[in-house]
Amino acid sequence: MTQSSITTQHQAWLEKAHRVLDLEIAAIKAQHEVLGDAFVQAVEAILALQGRLVVVGMGKSGIIAKKIAATFASTGTPAFFVHAAEAQHGDLGMITGQDAVLALSHSGETAEVCGLLPEIRRRGATVIAITGHTGSTLARYADMVLHIPISKEACPLNLAPTASTTATLALGDALAVVVLKQRGFREEDFARIHPAGSLGRKLLRVADVMHSGEALPLVTAESTLRDAIMTMSSHRLGTTGVTEEGRLIGCLTDGDLRRILESGDLNIEAPVRKLMHPDPTTITADRLASEALHCMESRKILVLFVCDDEKYATGVVHMHDILQGEVR
Repeated sequence: MTQSSITTQHQAWLEKAHRVLDLEIAAIKAQHEVLGDAFVQAVEAILALQGRLVVVGMGKSGIIAKKIAATFASTGTPAFFVHAAEAQHGDLGMITGQDAVLALSHSGETAEVCGLLPEIRRRGATVIAITGHTGSTLARYADMVLHIPISKEACPLNLAPTASTTATLALGDALAVVVLKQRGFREEDFARIHPAGSLGRKLLRVADVMHSGEALPLVTAESTLRDAIMTMSSHRLGTTGVTEEGRLIGCLTDGDLRRILESGDLNIEAPVRKLMHPDPTTITADRLASEALHCMESRKILVLFVCDDEKYATGVVHMHDILQGEVR
């Protein structure tokens, strides 16, 4: 095969890929145009839920349903996926009258999905349909119908769900995002739901990683160097804060101790006020842990004391505590 024929073949592949993307973009644009009252009603129903959002599907629609359920669950709406076939064999018991069922079927006639509808309605659960056919069995059973107006799939045989599943996924994202914004879902809420994820770790606050209470090494300005050394030794953070009337006025670190030893003028009964590093760098508990890390790196220090607006010490954060959580 010559270089020319290879280039021609590759160009043909690219043209086919462009055609697929054009069809899927058109599907989302068509979805954009039909959004209306049913979408608003679906949002209201989800916001008013006393139970959970149960997303039901089968086959390729089932795969999309899993993603939609996961998106809702990760953004503040209790949600889970139920496989329509498994529901026929016992998982239907997971659905209660306080729930809403988001049922996906492009044809609206998927036997496993439609077979659940009479019992779901008998239980009193709200049914939200996502379907390509507004006159289908699914649509007739539903309280509200979100129409997917796709007449042509990207599949050249017009058989494999492609454009329709893309539009359905985009519609599910639109529902989830409108709901999360209406709920006032914040970065802090996302971090609490994703404590082990990299996004969640990036959203950790100083308050989540700092040492506080009895783990906070502090001495008063009237304390001696002996007191400071004992406090540093017992807390093992390489530092102790120095307070006056509860407010942080300085700190003493293991680096300061080394310099005192090297000077040859060691007096363990000396007042810590005369040996401390005054006015240390501090941070507030509501700041991101990543900000604390960047502050320590830029100042070449390992520890930051955490203070409120009036300089009362509430905690201390060590660089190692942040790095162990891979906050960057």
